[in-house]
Amino acid sequence: MYRATRTCMWRSSTKGCSYGWSVRRLLHWLNPHICIGEPVAQALKEKKSVVALESTIITHGMPFPDNVEAALRVEDIVRDVGATPATIGILKGKACIGLSPEAIEELGKSSLAGKCFKASARDLPHVIQQGGDGGTTVAGTLVLAHLAGIQVFVTGGIGGVHRGAETSFDVSADLIQLSRSPVAVICAGIKAILDIPKTLEFLETQGVPVAVLGPDKRFPNFYSRDSGVDAPWNLENSVAAARLLHTHFSLLPSPSGVLIGVPIPLEHALDGNEVEKHVKEALEAGEARRIQGKDVTPFLLSQMQLLTCGSSLSSNIALIKNNAKVGAEIALHLAHLQSDSRCKKLASGTYKCPTTDLTKLLNASDHTNDYLPTRWMCRSPRFAIVYDIATRRETRNVARRASGATRP
Repeated sequence: MYRATRTCMWRSSTKGCSYGWSVRRLLHWLNPHICIGEPVAQALKEKKSVVALESTIITHGMPFPDNVEAALRVEDIVRDVGATPATIGILKGKACIGLSPEAIEELGKSSLAGKCFKASARDLPHVIQQGGDGGTTVAGTLVLAHLAGIQVFVTGGIGGVHRGAETSFDVSADLIQLSRSPVAVICAGIKAILDIPKTLEFLETQGVPVAVLGPDKRFPNFYSRDSGVDAPWNLENSVAAARLLHTHFSLLPSPSGVLIGVPIPLEHALDGNEVEKHVKEALEAGEARRIQGKDVTPFLLSQMQLLTCGSSLSSNIALIKNNAKVGAEIALHLAHLQSDSRCKKLASGTYKCPTTDLTKLLNASDHTNDYLPTRWMCRSPRFAIVYDIATRRETRNVARRASGATRP
């Protein structure tokens, strides 16, 4: 298998095809249910900044055509900063990392017809094997972003511990997946309909670093700027945030993600007391209608939109756009830091690609992470082999170019 993979990569490169395109073909060969858009693959190949975006905002967050317009506008904001957007979703049974504008519109129309699944981490196998369409939640997007090697993910707000969880045990899968995926989540905090203090306590238990981007530690409350709860740290700007991520992901490799709260812009923020009042009314309406499970959050958000006469929707769009700008800036600085780190190691002769014991890897019955390259840390040994070979080849070529030697 190692020899076949290596030969396939060499042949594709000798035919004038780009290295990124070759990896896309290999990933499709290894898992035909996953596809990576060409701009995203090219950016990952060149070690440029990529920002993952979820798709439930398209399928379950807004009505058509507002959902498509908002998704495309967020992508434009990421591009304007200088990063590459990667909207992640499921179309016709394929997990797409980097949806095209046409695919985003198709997904939006599919949601209009009520044919879209809400795909969390546990739902991905079902939606894919059904050949259906789906919008990936924060948890689902984290799984696919990590699989593609994307380290920065922008969303509006994450799920958390629901109010009354001491009796319902309703805790969002977003929190569990965040503790398993080394991806930074840039958001406007935890959704206001949830129990924010309990959610932050849960993240502490899971070992997930939490910080606020701003002059103080006050954690944002999604629609408003102050939840009344302090985060452990605050970061003055996007450069400081990138340094934190670089340390967490590269210098002290950790299996968990990082949560960075970005307060909603002041001109779009709602009054905290009014928000709390409407949340309680929405919760009462949900209990009266016996709304349960994954239907709770979409119902409560729709109720908030009605109770605020549309103000919550306007704030939601504004905070997502702001998060996209901040997240793209962080991704740019993080890419520069990682590039500088690789150059310094290469100059000092200490840069080495991740090595994998292929015999142990292929014979490991439990497919643990012990033998996998740090950046991927996925459970499929085939992806680890592809990444390992690609990294070895890249390191060899960089050293050859630095020495002025030609390929034999």
